[in-house]
Amino acid sequence: MKQKKTGKSFSAGATTLIACGTHVKGDIHFSGNLEIEGEVSGNILAAEDTEARVRVLQQGHVRGDVRVPNVVVNGRVEGVIQAQSYVELASNAVVEGDVHYALVEIEKGAQVNGSFVHESAKVLKMEANEEQAEG
Repeated sequence: MKQKKTGKSFSAGATTLIACGTHVKGDIHFSGNLEIEGEVSGNILAAEDTEARVRVLQQGHVRGDVRVPNVVVNGRVEGVIQAQSYVELASNAVVEGDVHYALVEIEKGAQVNGSFVHESAKVLKMEANEEQAEG
């Protein structure tokens, strides 16, 4: 019998929770951990040179791009995901957009309506830095 691993550990730093019933409009810039059970209409961006992690939980919904080193989705994302380290798509994940990744893990039941693009962590980091400089 295959035993499910418990997933990646939390990154160092604070954890921010966007609770169920909460709707945030606008871009979110953070470091540490971000847990989303509510809705976010805007881009999610991690601070440079961090091991930040975002988790979109089962009731969570993101309408915007996600540029974070470590991404776990078990809810819904409508936008491009760019993960410099890894992306984990749990069984209830629904992604409407491309997934750029260095490492990916996909559980049975996850849905992606977009392309998977494998890129080295270095390329993803350079792209994220260029877009932050433009914005």
